[in-house]
Amino acid sequence: MEAHEDAVLVRSTLVDQVYERLMELLLDGTLQSGDPVSIDGTARYLGVSPTPVREALARLESTGNVVRTAMRGYRVPEMPDAKEIADVMDARLLIESRLAELACAQVDDRLLDALEKAIEEQEEAPHTSDAAAIRKYHRADERFHRLIAEHAGNAALLRAYEALGGHGQRFRLFIGVGVQDSGPAVAEHRELLASLRRGYGPEAYRIMHAHIAGVKERALAEYAEAAGGRPASGAASERLGSPVQNGQ
Repeated sequence: MEAHEDAVLVRSTLVDQVYERLMELLLDGTLQSGDPVSIDGTARYLGVSPTPVREALARLESTGNVVRTAMRGYRVPEMPDAKEIADVMDARLLIESRLAELACAQVDDRLLDALEKAIEEQEEAPHTSDAAAIRKYHRADERFHRLIAEHAGNAALLRAYEALGGHGQRFRLFIGVGVQDSGPAVAEHRELLASLRRGYGPEAYRIMHAHIAGVKERALAEYAEAAGGRPASGAASERLGSPVQNGQ
């Protein structure tokens, strides 16, 4: 029994690693809208078996970061439009506000220290439009929100949170605006951290709700500003040889 549990843990960890690597390829523009993603090619590229790649792609499909077409496999979807961005943010308003409220009952020093570290990493990240900067900022921002979600003690809400994926960061990379709202975002995170220290659930709910509403407003403003001026995708000749896309 123990050997079986160890094998499951190792596979789960490997799936997580493959998932994170594929998210990096999506965020840094290696995989762009419309690109195919081959299970076999990705497995060879990452030096793993097809099984964790298949599971990681299924997870990415649940977040909308890849789509699966019958008889054609996986591909990267088109970037979300303003309606889709608004829909995702509205879902976050409902889910993350409640997660923050619930997390107040689970607060401990380890959580508070980890949230403080995530905020510091956001502040230190370069706030430019290149993929590496977006990825670094995104990781710190995601860690902050995920820590709260994981400490809420509600597995169903956590799954709903995970299903929302990384659409916002890929949208920023696609339109080439980078991270423009770091100032207000970090300030809102610090306000939320202070409310978690106080441990009053309704206050944490209100602050998280205001934070996500602000993120929604800023994201839609960025989209509107960039409409009609999106950068072109990278040259196809530079991407066709990617082992992630090539199943040969």
